[in-house]
Amino acid sequence: MDDDGELVHGGWLTTGATDGAVRTAGLLPVLVGAHTVRRLELPVPTMLPALLRQMLLPVVLDAIGVPRTRQEWAERFERGRFLDAEVARLTDYLGPRYGDRFRLFDGKRPFAQVARLEALNGETKSPAQLVPSIASGNNVPLFSSVTEGDELLLEPGQALLWLLHAHCWDTASIKTGAVGDPQAKNGKTTGNPTGPLGQLGVTVPVGRNLFETLMLNTPIVPDGLDPADRPQWAWDERPASLGWKSPAGPEWSPRPAGGLLDLLTFQARRIRLIPCETEQGPLVHRAIVCAGDRLAQTLESDPHTAWSHTVKPKAGPSQRRPRRHASGRSAWQGLGTLLALDLPVDGDGPYTSVLLRQAGDLGAEDVLPADYPLGVEICGLEYGTQSAVVENAVSDSLPLPVASLLAEDDWLRFAILECVGQADRVGRALDNLNNDLRRASGGDPLPRDKGQRPSSPFLHSLDATMRRLLAGLRTVGEDDDLLERAQLAWELSVRTAAVREAEALLAAAPPRAVVGQVEKHNGKEVVYRSGKAVGLFHKKVAEILTRLPGRGSDNGEAAA
Repeated sequence: MDDDGELVHGGWLTTGATDGAVRTAGLLPVLVGAHTVRRLELPVPTMLPALLRQMLLPVVLDAIGVPRTRQEWAERFERGRFLDAEVARLTDYLGPRYGDRFRLFDGKRPFAQVARLEALNGETKSPAQLVPSIASGNNVPLFSSVTEGDELLLEPGQALLWLLHAHCWDTASIKTGAVGDPQAKNGKTTGNPTGPLGQLGVTVPVGRNLFETLMLNTPIVPDGLDPADRPQWAWDERPASLGWKSPAGPEWSPRPAGGLLDLLTFQARRIRLIPCETEQGPLVHRAIVCAGDRLAQTLESDPHTAWSHTVKPKAGPSQRRPRRHASGRSAWQGLGTLLALDLPVDGDGPYTSVLLRQAGDLGAEDVLPADYPLGVEICGLEYGTQSAVVENAVSDSLPLPVASLLAEDDWLRFAILECVGQADRVGRALDNLNNDLRRASGGDPLPRDKGQRPSSPFLHSLDATMRRLLAGLRTVGEDDDLLERAQLAWELSVRTAAVREAEALLAAAPPRAVVGQVEKHNGKEVVYRSGKAVGLFHKKVAEILTRLPGRGSDNGEAAA
């Protein structure tokens, strides 16, 4: 990468190729050879949607255009790579047309930044403020190896990735007031929301290589893109009548997204990276992060989130709100949301993302074969203290059978959701067993918001089994017997894990739990003792795992 931080050809993006090699390349070579890129080597999982949305997808969509029909999408996907004509359009787009706007340190139009941005107090800060895992300001991670007082030097490629990450995920903390921003007061700007992705439960479908991943994240738009919808690097082509502030200047405005390209490249912050010259070339050693545009409302066409649908919303809120991921749960425990293909009618509930619904439609037309190795990456950040700090990161990946996304053929989807539901119900049975043993020992049930419940290690122990099941169901076809055997094997695994956890709970119970305790509930005396608790647990498990031969409560009493 040269002194200007040239991004089109400079080697800033590390990729893992399909031949196993790890290479670095610029934006254009990576896109042209997307069919040979197996994965992008990124510092954190939340970087993938940031890079896709802020750079890769909008470049491809704006240069080549969006598919308007499923047939057009299918033709592109089945080719497996960009055609020579499409490569020529990408080359022109990142060359004569906009190539000069993809320079990280350009003096006039630095990429995704504001040239000559200055803080009202004249100060600059460490680029650590771009990296959530490093202590900076009020954001002080527990295990940060770098403090705010340490000098942090970022290579240009690293700085670019964290720049894009900040536009998507930055905290809602107070921002430095910028010179030329009339809305800054007392040297700062308050009331900032988090970056747009911080308000979503991000779901990214992935394929066998980068080309397929780009296609799987390309929505079909029947009317095409609005000519007024421009990415951030082409902001000067937007109609002046919109009255929106230029992302290349210090001023900002609360506004809606003007379309898909504007949404993907939304500039939620005004940022300037400040490099210094070293023996290794230019490195970023200071940064300024100020308030940026505020997204007035998340578009219901946002392709990368699932939704919570409310049948009868209160006055004001939309019927549909982004559904965020919950920490402490594997992605497969949220399959009820990922596979929610129909809008709730009788009550409130989840509704899956635009792209997963589209994948199901393409699967129904055999564009995506039933055995296609579709994957899903989920990620999110959890914020604390008025969303000014990052408390936790959520990320996971999951194999997903295409057949489970077919709207008109729900047999496989119901089977998968039955397996998920069984694990959840058995987990609750374990929690109830734990509470009954605590009562039998003379104690109180575990408080709802304290301590680790036995269902947590139990569900964790099933993680690898569920992933093998989902991967195997890609090839189940219409073989009902094979599906039944798979579900039977699942139930065996669930029972084995549950019994193992139950035996550990029973072994930890004190001897007085055998005699038990008597408590009054609603005027009635209830006896709690270990033998009864284990018997009830085994009975409940037998009711849940219906394909297994019933073991009854006798074994539970005998074990006690």
